[in-house]
Amino acid sequence: MNSPLTATILQVIERAPQWVRHDLEAKDAVIRARAEETLAAMISAALQDTQNQPPA
Repeated sequence: MNSPLTATILQVIERAPQWVRHDLEAKDAVIRARAEETLAAMISAALQDTQNQPPA
């Protein structure tokens, strides 16, 4: 589990705003979906950033 992909995703989750963390537990499906979509967008952006960086 030490792959760069896993590390990138973990970093995004660690930086997730408190409202996202809170809303992921919401019983209301609309609120939970908003948080899921936000987290997915954050992960997608981070993955795109790592793909656009030159190799080390």
